Amino acid sequence: MRLLRKGIAVLGIAALLGVGGCSPEVAVTEAGQLDEVAAVTRDDALHNLLPDEIKARGFIRLVTDASYAPMEYFAADGRTIIGFEPDLAAALGQVLGIEVEMVVGTFSTAVDEVNAGTYDGVLSSMTDTVERRERVDFINYFSTGSSILVQRGNPQKIGGLEDLCGHAAATEKGTFHEEMLIRLRDECGDRKLTVHSLPTNADAMVELRGGRVAAVLQDYPPAAFVTTDQRTSAFYQLASDEQYEPGLFGLAVDRDNDELRDCLRDALQRLIDSGVYNDLLARWELSASGVKAATINAG
Repeated sequence: MRLLRKGIAVLGIAALLGVGGCSPEVAVTEAGQLDEVAAVTRDDALHNLLPDEIKARGFIRLVTDASYAPMEYFAADGRTIIGFEPDLAAALGQVLGIEVEMVVGTFSTAVDEVNAGTYDGVLSSMTDTVERRERVDFINYFSTGSSILVQRGNPQKIGGLEDLCGHAAATEKGTFHEEMLIRLRDECGDRKLTVHSLPTNADAMVELRGGRVAAVLQDYPPAAFVTTDQRTSAFYQLASDEQYEPGLFGLAVDRDNDELRDCLRDALQRLIDSGVYNDLLARWELSASGVKAATINAG
């Protein structure tokens, strides 16, 4: 990851600091730009198993919210999405022999748009949950837990989830963390917890940096990123080292699109077996969150 940090300029910094959002419908293709990805060879058998509609179109289109470094965020040009998940998408495309686009959209409506056929899938640090599996299938590719992010110095003395009672906390709308905060709010009793559900993770970070909330709940990798990166570490810290409710991220596809689901699962397994998957994790300092096998709906 340190090699890439040198290249992040104004817009990328804005996303990390939580001082701006992003415009919808920004598409990028990353295939072949990394040595690790360029070395991946096409699997003709898997390509032939892709849905005919996708082969005729010539690309797979995935929706993401690019405000979640190091998983996905904007590079210096303000258009290209970089991070572990864009790299993974590029590698999957190389295996399948097809272009993969990542398009910026709204996280809270991403599953709706996949079900409507606007996108082929969601690749945006989405937790595989029972509720979501009623509408989409998940190809599981990552394992992590949730962390509490606070202002540097921890002025509200937040040590754990229960300490959020009596305060306000922010997170991105439609996320697993919003569900966690709503569950906690019901347990806080007279010590009221106010939940700020924002359109993007960047918006939640604005609330925290401005002192309008005591904490932000998000996944451990982006929380650790902002607390250690030299551009943001002066503003944020982890409330503790604990990771809450660990689970699996999945690339979400429509439940009726089992051909694409199985092709993506098999392509991921190919990357795991070849070592490319572990190389990409290491590149973004995420090796601790790797999975051993490509699974479906294992969350």
